[in-house]
Amino acid sequence: MTAGRGHGELTQLLAAWNQGDLDARDRLIALVYDELRRRAGAFVRRERSGHTLQPTALVHEVYLRLAAQERAVWRNRAQLLAIASEMMRRILVDRARARKMAKRSGRWNRVTLAEDLASGRPGDVDVLDLDTALNELSALDPRKARVAELRFFGGLSLEETGEMLGTSLATTMRDWQAARAWLFRRLTRGRAAQ
Repeated sequence: MTAGRGHGELTQLLAAWNQGDLDARDRLIALVYDELRRRAGAFVRRERSGHTLQPTALVHEVYLRLAAQERAVWRNRAQLLAIASEMMRRILVDRARARKMAKRSGRWNRVTLAEDLASGRPGDVDVLDLDTALNELSALDPRKARVAELRFFGGLSLEETGEMLGTSLATTMRDWQAARAWLFRRLTRGRAAQ
């Protein structure tokens, strides 16, 4: 998707989808498909070894959920990607819970963070632990939790995250730094007890 043409066309397609044009919805998904697949691929690569979910399958599941949205009022690309990110998180968490329930072995489902929360090095984090930590952070500071979700699960840039949340780049950066530090403390506290 070229920057100028793609974003303008995407905005027009979002408006048409808002009016019930299902062809516009399908053309829109085709425009963002590669980006969604790239983001899904980055996350799935961080999953534990032996996982069965492929990026294409994750994107297709997100598409089905997006297509089922009847009440959404689509505003812009950042919003669409943010909602897709949230859907990816829910799909991955649901799959991790199902695996855990099926195995009842207590095995951890590991994923690698795109950026280590403190030092920039990759680290393994259980997707269910991360989900729990994000929910706890959301109870304390919903905006910081949303920044972390959009950055981690959706791969949104700081600029896209700020656009989605309606915050300045400086505020988004501060929220991201604070969220990473809080999550690092929360997630490593659990590991230290083991």
